[in-house]
Order: sequence, then C-alpha cells, then structure tokens
Amino acid sequence: MSADLQEGQKPRLPETDTERPIVQPRLGPIGWLRWMWRQLTSMRTALILLMLLALAAVPGSLIPQTRIDPAQVTGFIEEHPTLAPWVNRFDGFDVYGSPWFSAIYLLLFISLIGCVVPRTRQQFKALLAKPPRAPRRLERMPVHGRAETSAAPEEVLEAARKALRRRRYRVHAHDGQTLSADRGMLSETGNLLFHLSLVGLLAAMAIGSFVSYSGQNLVIVGEKWANTLPQYDTFQAGRNVGADDLPPYSFTLKSFTADFESQAGGSQFGAARDFEAKVDLVTEPGADPQERSIRVNQPLDVNGARLFLVGNGYAPEITVRDGEGNEVWSGPVAFLSNDSNYTSTGVIKLPAAKPRQLGLMGVFLPTAGTDPATGAEISVFPAADNPRLQVLAFTGDLGLDDGVGRSVYVLDPEGLTPVKNAEGEQFSKTIGVGESVELPGGNGTVTLDGVTRYVALDIRYDPTKPYVLVFALMALFGVTASLFVRRRRVWFRVTPGADGLTVVGVGGLSRTEDTQLADEVRSLLTAAVPARVEESPATSTDTAATEPRADREPDAPSEKPADTAGEGV
Repeated sequence: MSADLQEGQKPRLPETDTERPIVQPRLGPIGWLRWMWRQLTSMRTALILLMLLALAAVPGSLIPQTRIDPAQVTGFIEEHPTLAPWVNRFDGFDVYGSPWFSAIYLLLFISLIGCVVPRTRQQFKALLAKPPRAPRRLERMPVHGRAETSAAPEEVLEAARKALRRRRYRVHAHDGQTLSADRGMLSETGNLLFHLSLVGLLAAMAIGSFVSYSGQNLVIVGEKWANTLPQYDTFQAGRNVGADDLPPYSFTLKSFTADFESQAGGSQFGAARDFEAKVDLVTEPGADPQERSIRVNQPLDVNGARLFLVGNGYAPEITVRDGEGNEVWSGPVAFLSNDSNYTSTGVIKLPAAKPRQLGLMGVFLPTAGTDPATGAEISVFPAADNPRLQVLAFTGDLGLDDGVGRSVYVLDPEGLTPVKNAEGEQFSKTIGVGESVELPGGNGTVTLDGVTRYVALDIRYDPTKPYVLVFALMALFGVTASLFVRRRRVWFRVTPGADGLTVVGVGGLSRTEDTQLADEVRSLLTAAVPARVEESPATSTDTAATEPRADREPDAPSEKPADTAGEGV
C-alpha cells in the first residue's frame, strides 16, 4: 500500500481519466452483418422463431382456407362483411402461403442450418480426436479412486485397457504411465442428428407443399371416374402442380358392399364390420382394366397416388317429372348420412322445371321403422332392408344464376315457397321403391326407382412422405440417444510406490449429472487391479470444493472440454 494513502482509503484516479468519455468501437457493414448472423443462428432466436411459427399457424386452423375449402371461404365472407376484407388484406384465407408465414418458416430454416452446421463440423473433429491427456492430480476429479498392487505397471495398464474396451470406451495411451478413455460421443451426435433431421423434415415438408396434391370426390356405383381436375369435388394442389401434371388413370366403381352386425344386441347391433369397394382400374390410356379393391386402411396405390376409402352412403334412384309432364331428372342422387343408422338427407335442384323452378328435399331411411317414443318414422338399421324416402318440395328462384357458388347437398329454403297440401301445411310424403307421389299444385311427380350406393374417396399424392418418415425416425433416434447416452471420461495413472508396489490412480468425469459414474469408476478399478494390497475406493467429490484456486495452474479438464462440440439449439 502506498505511503500517501491511509488505511482503508481508495486511490483516486487522475482527473483526466475520470472525465474522459467512454468510446466504444464502431461496427462497419461487415461487423453488423456478422452480428446479425450470430443473433439469427443463436438458440434463443431459433426457439423464438419456432414459437412464432406455432402461433402463426393458429389462424390457419380458425379461418377457412381457400386452398382447402373455397365454399367455406365464400360463406365466411358473406357472414362477416366487415371483418372479411381485413382478413383478406393480411392473407388470412391463405395463411400457409402468405409472405409473413413463409418469412418465419425460412428464417427458422436458416437459423437451424446456421446453428447445426458449425456444431457438426466441431463434432466431426471431436470424433477424430484422441481422448485428452490425464490431469496431473486425479484426486481432483469429481469421482476418483486409488489402489496399490504388486502387479507390474504394464499389467495394470493392459488390464485397464481391456476393461475399458469391454465397456465400449475409446482408449489411448499418451505415455507409458497413463490411459485416457472416453465414451458417449453418441450423445452429442444424437443431438446433432435430431437437429439435422429437423432441418431435413422442414425441407421435405416445404418441397411437398410444392409438388403434392390432394382431392376428394364422391363416386356412385356404376359411374366412371378419371383423374382430371373437373372430376374432383374438392382439390388442393401445390404451387408447382398444374392440371397437366395429374397422372392419366381412371376407374369404374363396379360395386360396394357393407357388412353390419345383425346378431349381437346392445350397442353392437348395427355396428359396421367391413367395407369394400371394387373397381376396374385403367392405369393409363389404352391399358386393360384391372380389378382392384379398396378397403378401410387398405388404400389403392396407383401411379404414386393413394386412394383412401373415407366414407360411403346411399344414392336413391329418383325420377322427377314437372307440372307439364316433362322428365327433368332421372338417376341416382347422393344423400349424406346423419347417424349410425344411415338416416340420410339430400336435395335435387331443378331450375328447368315448368311452370316454375322446383327444389326437392328428401330424407332417406334405409330400414324404415317407427320410433316407439314419438311414433315418427326413423331408420332402425343401416342396411337397406326396407328403404323409404320422405319428400318435401319448394318452388321459386333457386339462386343458381346469381354467380354465387352453392353446395349441391344443401337447399336454402329462404326465398322459396314450400309446396303445401290441401290443409295449408308443408307437404310431406314417404314412398317406397317403385312408388310415386304427386306434388300438390300441379308441380309434378316424384318416383323412387331404386337404391344404390356411393363411396367417398380421398386421393393424395406426396412423393416426399417417405423422406418425412425417414427424417422423423432419425429425429426420434437422435433425441433418444441424446437423452439416455452418458458422456464420460476416465483416466488411469500408474506410478511406482514404496516396497516395489504399484500405485494405481483413477479419475472419472461426466459432462452431465451422472449418478452411476462412481459405480462405473469403482468397477473399472476392480477390473484393472483385481489383487489389491491397499485401496481408496472411488468416491464422489463436491465439484464446488475442487475448483482450482487462482494462485495455481488448473490441472483438471473443465466440464466442457475444448475438443467437444459446444452447446447449441
């Protein structure tokens, strides 16, 4: 302490130093770019981007999307005339193709690549590197042990080498007195594999969104369907898929059979047992038809696409004549089922009917019966054992010429006039197969000619699905390895002792918390020195108490060695 300062008094800096402003270094364009790159490729940024991507996907599940269901988008616009323009302004009807969603996706992709690639390079170097040299004082390791034996040092080291290799350690002798060994490199490799697989998974999904397509259609038994755009009821295509990219295959639906439980009682009565659709498939123009079948969970594979059987129902065969006796409709009509007994509803829109447009609404009962509680007609079994059709009729402008898309399965009675009976009530009549009903007011007749079936198919083409599966399995393997594989290092040192004995020291270090490390080191010491004269068993030392002091050189490796890839995303 200076003689000019009293005890406890701090030295004063010169006035010029205290008044001098702090000048920080300036970053040039390259410096700012390097700073932004480091921020983008940090773990914190990747986690924030992942959270933002999850939040950005929420509107896509709450707001109808144009690529999935244009009809629902039209209905949303009609129901919310004030909100819809704002949703459209922010691409709310095409969330997953919007610029802001794509920006988050691309930034996450770049962040993961920038984070994983350097770690992969470091891990590759660590895999090729030899285990580090043994520290001078093994007793400063978190787990250490000591023993004395009459065996020669070479015998001890050879026994230790064999014991380590049996436990799948990488072993290297840097000199004649020590052995260095490590294991668990699969832990960090698995962590990197998980993140690399995540990058591959994102890339495969991004490519799939460009080259894949999916569609749904309803096919009635006896009809032919071709893989052309007009044949789909709904169609969602990737941005790189056009109408000319669809494979030219077609099929004819020959039959559809459905088996229902008719013997068991209780909740099993009427339960579905099997569905099978048989088709005559033509894989390309000019090819011979091939009989194939489609079942639930047994799709039909053709030209890279998969045809899934996702639904079925009844299509009553109906003939309608208008008030002037003209046949305005004849053929099957698909009715949508509403319950487990296939009570189904459907509509027929007849804008060409005379003297006025006619709309029919029907309720089909596959096996008609009577509800004991209300006395109303209901379907009591899903099979068509006693099919009957309840008919309601409406007249007026059906709204098919106003340019607004409307569902063929829904008839909006608003603006229409219901056909009434002589008592002034809504006309309703139930008919069976082969029966006809005359509509009051000279509006024509309706005849139920028969009943057939239809199937609902979901057709999907995505060449990236095998890659998505492979990357998903790799990610699962990687995260499993990173969680359950322990990274350990073990060192042996042999030195001459008193009375011609050999002193054997062992130390162990784990990169993470490892409650089994002490047992591992004790077992290795026992295997290397089976005949011990004196032993200090392997013990766990408080790592906080063994931190190297500032006044001496640290001779124990740190918890994160320099040759090991650092932590990352």
